[in-house]
Amino acid sequence: MHFHTRRRFLHTTVGSLLCSVLPEWGSVLHAQKRSVARYDLLVKGGHVIDPSQSLTAKRDVGIVGHRIARVAENIPETESRQVLDAGGMIVTPGLIDTHTHVYDGVAPLGIPADPNCIAKGVTTAVDAGSSGAHTFPGFRKYVIEVVETRVKVLLNISVVGQSTLSQDTPFGELLNIGYANPQLAIRTIEQNRDVILGIKVRLSRNIAGKTDMEALDLSKQAANAVELPVMVHIGDTHSPVDDILDKMDKGDILTHTYHGRTGGILDERDRVRPSVVDAVDRGVNLDVGHGAGSFAFGVAEKALRDGALPGTISSDLHQFNVHGPVFDLATTLSKFLYMGLTLEQVVRRATTNPAALFGFPDGLGTLAEGAEADVAVLSLQEGDFEFVDAMKKKRIGHRKLSPVATVKAGKIYRAATIPVPRAKK
Repeated sequence: MHFHTRRRFLHTTVGSLLCSVLPEWGSVLHAQKRSVARYDLLVKGGHVIDPSQSLTAKRDVGIVGHRIARVAENIPETESRQVLDAGGMIVTPGLIDTHTHVYDGVAPLGIPADPNCIAKGVTTAVDAGSSGAHTFPGFRKYVIEVVETRVKVLLNISVVGQSTLSQDTPFGELLNIGYANPQLAIRTIEQNRDVILGIKVRLSRNIAGKTDMEALDLSKQAANAVELPVMVHIGDTHSPVDDILDKMDKGDILTHTYHGRTGGILDERDRVRPSVVDAVDRGVNLDVGHGAGSFAFGVAEKALRDGALPGTISSDLHQFNVHGPVFDLATTLSKFLYMGLTLEQVVRRATTNPAALFGFPDGLGTLAEGAEADVAVLSLQEGDFEFVDAMKKKRIGHRKLSPVATVKAGKIYRAATIPVPRAKK
């Protein structure tokens, strides 16, 4: 099916209501004048893709309050107070990005959440280790409880989080293994289970040095105590990836799966390692975590050839890739469209799969009736688009997903105005 966009304008009868759009895209929001309406908001005329319901068809989405009330064909506009015209667009559950860095102002990698997540179709962003036990309280108070993006957290096993390593200070948070404190991590998680989803540990040489396996053991100790998963960052590790995978259990997450550095998932014959296959078979999730240095087309193409598909597609969006090569989650999804995944497959890996992985209790990642009313409206552009990986390798794809509008908990997100400064070279 081909989708073509057309210029639209967003307006209401009581004034201008802005939603997040790319400059060349728009949507029409009509305010309906009537005394009685069944719905507060109707997302009208889009092609709905909801893998949680095996649904891919033209449908309307009726919303009451912060819940999905109905998904059906041809819901009359007159039944809703407001109508968001999604004709010619893709409509999905609100996207879930399982690997971001949004502790802006503290972690050197951090960027503002709203202009880079909810403004780009991501209603739920999982911050992967920006904060540790010592720095998490500030993250919760000054970011999580303030921004409109729904932010969840993987707590860094290091108490200092990702506050030490930068381009100017080359000292990773686990070079001093004493900063890995499972007892304090456990206490922090128990006090913040509504926000914290698990543990994050980074095992690269410049971050964990030769104590990477000890750091992983301490992370597993904390995670097992609270019965939550560990996200393990690989790439240029001191220890072999086979040994790392051997310690990972069902529900744990391997991120930077397709990186192009030493210690990857391919063997010397460029085939997927048996240890990776075994890990997936026992329930370890393969996560993309594109980032500035952790996604290589060549590795991903060979891994996909061997059937090693990602369970979740994430951006690892941060200060040093937000202006390229990552840009946003939608661009990362588009790269997997280029590599042969279907539209339904990439949407599943940014909605249904992450929701199941983290066991979200409030109905995220689905448009099922009664679920939280998180909706992403995307355009599927056709043409010639250049995609660049973290190794500066280029590919030309012919389909590109672009965010148009976002609804979170039944409310249309207004256009973000916070600029993201370019990272200093």
